[in-house]
Amino acid sequence: MRFALSFRAALAPMLGVLLAVAMQPATADEGTTVFADNSRIASIGGSITEIVYVLGEEGRLVARDSTSNYPEAAAKLPDVGYMRALSPEGVLSVNPTGILALQGSGPKEAVDVLKKSSVAFIEVPDRYDHEGTLEKIRVVGKALGVEAKAEKLVAETDAKLASAEKQTAAIKDRKRVLFVLSTQGGKILAAGSDTAADGIIRLAGAVNAVQGFSGYKSMTDEAIVSARPDVILTMTGGGPTISEAELFANPAVASTPAGVDRKMISMSGGYLLGFGPRTADAIRDLAVSLYGNQVQD
Repeated sequence: MRFALSFRAALAPMLGVLLAVAMQPATADEGTTVFADNSRIASIGGSITEIVYVLGEEGRLVARDSTSNYPEAAAKLPDVGYMRALSPEGVLSVNPTGILALQGSGPKEAVDVLKKSSVAFIEVPDRYDHEGTLEKIRVVGKALGVEAKAEKLVAETDAKLASAEKQTAAIKDRKRVLFVLSTQGGKILAAGSDTAADGIIRLAGAVNAVQGFSGYKSMTDEAIVSARPDVILTMTGGGPTISEAELFANPAVASTPAGVDRKMISMSGGYLLGFGPRTADAIRDLAVSLYGNQVQD
């Protein structure tokens, strides 16, 4: 009896640890590529939501983020917030069975919490080129268990992208384009390499006017003048709209070829920078705005 009592006493702490582990919620497998239950999906990222709709799988969506504003029907879904400022509580409040999130969603701390929750979390790569767009469609299709539908969309998108890229192949005088994200505080925040803006500028047959840094960076007046942009490209729908008057009131911008000719192009951010099913159309629209009738059908 004394041995039994001492054995129980020794075992008690171990049982406590095992019980505590057992009571912890199960964590999602970060290596998951297919949702075990795809009946209630939270879509984070405008291009992800758009792909789901084009695949005809929108009935699986129970929520979307604030960048998911196309197609218009997506606006009827609960909004869990901006994809780069997510709240784990907000995303999980819609009781999803899976979370489909575009790479770059954040903040990191929030995404880490979501990845450790019991809800399956699949991250979709976001590369700003032809192949990256096709990969995005494949990953979404596989996650939802509709790979055949996805491959059909991949083939259609591949052909459209190839056609759009060929439209500027013969143009020799390439425009230098400066993408301006914001002008808050009088500072020009421009897109460098490894950005969606840089990717779409290249696909449209132009040259990013700024080199030497990746991401978005505030530019000095000297750097703006040295960039010598022929065109300023801005977007709508992603924050305060940049007006032509405000942009060209900047002395540095005004002194560039774009400023002298007052050449500014503004396009919807989701359309221009989404890298989804509509990207071939965005490439053509941007190319036509840049080169007019030089663009070949």
